[in-house]
Amino acid sequence: MPVFLYLVLLVLGLHCTSCKNSEGKATTCYYPPKNGTLYKMSSINADFAFNLYRSFTVENPQRNIFFSPVSISAALAMLSLGACSSTQTQILESLGFNLTDTPTSEIQQGFQYLMCSLNFPKKELELQMGNSLFIGKQLKPLAKFLNEVKRFYETEVFSTDFSNISAAQQEINSHVEKQTKGNVVDLIQDLQPNTVMILVNYIHFKAQWANPFDPSKTEEDYSFLVDKTTTVQVPMMHLMEQYYHLVDTELNCTVLQMDYSKNALALFVLPKDGQMEWVEGAMSSKTLKKWNRLLQKGWIDLFVPKFSISATYDLRSTLLKMGIQDAFDDNADFPELTEDNGLKLSNAAHKAVLHIGEKGTEAVSIPEVRFLDHPEITLLHPIIQFDSSFLLLILEKSTKSILFLGKVVNPTEV
Repeated sequence: MPVFLYLVLLVLGLHCTSCKNSEGKATTCYYPPKNGTLYKMSSINADFAFNLYRSFTVENPQRNIFFSPVSISAALAMLSLGACSSTQTQILESLGFNLTDTPTSEIQQGFQYLMCSLNFPKKELELQMGNSLFIGKQLKPLAKFLNEVKRFYETEVFSTDFSNISAAQQEINSHVEKQTKGNVVDLIQDLQPNTVMILVNYIHFKAQWANPFDPSKTEEDYSFLVDKTTTVQVPMMHLMEQYYHLVDTELNCTVLQMDYSKNALALFVLPKDGQMEWVEGAMSSKTLKKWNRLLQKGWIDLFVPKFSISATYDLRSTLLKMGIQDAFDDNADFPELTEDNGLKLSNAAHKAVLHIGEKGTEAVSIPEVRFLDHPEITLLHPIIQFDSSFLLLILEKSTKSILFLGKVVNPTEV
């Protein structure tokens, strides 16, 4: 009888106008030596992100899409540490790595460097990414695996009694609630009886806009076009400021870069009417590099909706279609993880939450912010209104990692 491993990925993205340094207990992070794979990581991870995005759009047409590509990549790469043969090969190749010319040791070092860089404390940017591994008391994990997941992925390992399902659920849910600052509760509801291991991955992110919006200029009832026949009313923030932006005539879209005060940025992509599928199909790491090269700074009369977006995915079907098949099969091969036989991946779940606004969430203490008028600005500057479906990317600057990727079809849909 097979025993089950759960892969649960949690993302909490909170955008606010005031925040502190990363909280939680201190960890010692050792940067590995740089290698050739490290310099290709951002491109490889970005292409995986867009491939995953396109899979989600097929499964969820005309719906909001939102997830954290970097957390999914890191969790799967971590899982590959315990795998061998085709089980490991399928995981790493689905992530976009060419195993013919890329040693697996370099891949793991690349993710180790990524984890260290993302978790390095940054003033005015709260970014914490981590993994927690809940292992059944009867399981005999190999010391090498436990050491490697701690070294590469800063993973906490907990011995859990899965024979008491309600107690195990409470233990995991309490841990998740604590790590996500109380924003994700009662995540695990229906553990399978033969579960022996659960991997939980999370990202917690808060950042301050470099140019915060003035709440007094937010229009509460602004028309947002969901489709040709549907319009919803949303709060629309407004600011006249200098931003990096461009019109991509090849992809028929407008791209706007909104910087956070420290080490992160958001890209808002507004396709022309009827061009969303064309833009979605063309998105790649090369597209991001092109935009980065062509973006130019200038005054913009900007309108951005104030909204919250969340999404929950059962990744099993998506990962199967992307080539990760053996890990879910009865013949799954995880000999580097445990001495026990019959371990296979049962489920992979992903949850993401994001709030965008002038001042962030109500739970955050906001200092007084003074807003200056710009009387010298004329009314002849370009107007960019995100009043119809648009794409949203949030990137960490030093690693060029896509922390979040999504599509806002209906900003009132929670």
